[in-house]
Amino acid sequence: MIKAILFDLDQTLLNREVSLDAFIDAQYERYIDYLSSISKAMFKSKFIDFDNNGYVWKDKVYEQLLEYFNIQALTKDELLKDYITTFCDYCVPFPHLFKILNDLKAHNYKLGIITNGQYPFQLHNINALKLDKYMDTILISEQENIKKPNPLIFEQAANYLGLPIRACLFVGDNFVNDYQAAINAGMHAIFKANHQAIPDSNIPFIDDLEELVQLLKNV
Repeated sequence: MIKAILFDLDQTLLNREVSLDAFIDAQYERYIDYLSSISKAMFKSKFIDFDNNGYVWKDKVYEQLLEYFNIQALTKDELLKDYITTFCDYCVPFPHLFKILNDLKAHNYKLGIITNGQYPFQLHNINALKLDKYMDTILISEQENIKKPNPLIFEQAANYLGLPIRACLFVGDNFVNDYQAAINAGMHAIFKANHQAIPDSNIPFIDDLEELVQLLKNV
């Protein structure tokens, strides 16, 4: 019997694409005196390319941006500090998130987050969305010194919740690092497709968080 639902953060609970788009717009305007020779559209396009869906940390992203556009008057450290301290101000949740979390709580599920990323950066984003008040445990890979797809981070989450791993279910948008990794660790799993192609039509998946409660009845 499933007693806990654990979630990935980026592109599962946090709409990272929309959040990043808003952040880049704002950062461009903050540094317009140094970037005016570059169109916002071009700056945003190259940022997103170098970011690689969040799999490249921003020190490298800014290093590449400064080199690509030959920007001499800014440093990667200055831009990185701005990212670390202000990105949380632009965090946007996916639709229906809080209704679903309230429904799950009403059904007495324990809730948690397992996210790869930097600490405390990811915690600031979690708190910005006010997700911390719903969660019984939060695991951030840098803080835990383990990252998905390592099964140990899933085992650690179950331990923190005081539950056997088979009593936990994980929801995430990366098929390898989230869905397959959770299955390999011994958890149940649901793939959040975000309108991506489904690698295997037999796996349980959702496109929208509002589908989760109904799907849990069949898991």
